[in-house]
Amino acid sequence: MTMIPNAVEIKDLRRTFKTKAVKSKKELVTALDGADLEIKEGELFGLLGPNGAGKTTIIKILATLLFPTSGKAEVLGYDVMKDAYQIRKNINMVSGGETSGYGILTVNENLWMFSQFYGIPGKIAKKRIKRLLRVMDLEKKADAKVRTLSTGERQKANMIRGFMTDPKLIFLDEPTLGLDVNASRLIRDFIKDWMRSKTGRTVLLTTHYMMEADELCDRVAIIDQGKILACDTPANLKRLVTKESTLKLEIRKVQDISAFQNIKGVKRFTYDHNITAGITKLNFILDDEAIVADIVAEVPKSGSKIVSVEKSEPTLEDVFVTLVGRGLHEN
Repeated sequence: MTMIPNAVEIKDLRRTFKTKAVKSKKELVTALDGADLEIKEGELFGLLGPNGAGKTTIIKILATLLFPTSGKAEVLGYDVMKDAYQIRKNINMVSGGETSGYGILTVNENLWMFSQFYGIPGKIAKKRIKRLLRVMDLEKKADAKVRTLSTGERQKANMIRGFMTDPKLIFLDEPTLGLDVNASRLIRDFIKDWMRSKTGRTVLLTTHYMMEADELCDRVAIIDQGKILACDTPANLKRLVTKESTLKLEIRKVQDISAFQNIKGVKRFTYDHNITAGITKLNFILDDEAIVADIVAEVPKSGSKIVSVEKSEPTLEDVFVTLVGRGLHEN
């Protein structure tokens, strides 16, 4: 079996800062406290944590914008302390809410300027800019001044700038922050399509949106106070949380509900007849999720039909609160 190489490897990574002097004293703040992490090539990897947890510090170290205090960090096989130039040739970064470029220049002019900073040959740069403007639904704004763009349009332009180099590894630091539903969906779809279009590409994503991490990420790490608390697939992380699964069925009204009362694996069962709507609502709390199929199979036997099905299970947010002890936006 072929081993997939690591795109990112950090071991016992530490970073401390000295605060500004207050009454002639400087306090030492620990941003990273012995973090360990491996990200495989080709992974879309999520990093979740509250503000001040260490997410941005990790990204800055991996992007060679900040030196670690101690420990080891490698990106694409290169040491962040010794091989910054090699790393920078192969990565890029997009942050949510950033304003890239110059407001007096048009979108096209800004993107062309960045393409030359990156050293992309002219013909290739023009083709990539044209294609990405189309993919990002920004063609009509190509000749608009950047200062006239909406928040969502500016972020689309930032995404084009970041992906224009076709990096092997890209850091996305809250790329959909503050965007509307349509702009967020377009960016998520673009990220997924970009990952699928070529093997070996890697994304490190930070986000405050749990549903986004669940939808996009192959694996997720949860960080708090500079320490990695857990790292696994979203599905496996959810299994860490002990939470009752519920199943709610709305079916055409039936008189006899006895068939649903003694199904093995049901912890609790309640029902409610809505005479006006002609519907019976069935509520199950499950000991065993495998019995959902058995419950559904009883509906036609009772002479009824399913109107709606709703099933609840642990979420990434439940995992986060369990591990961190508070919600993502709580201090």
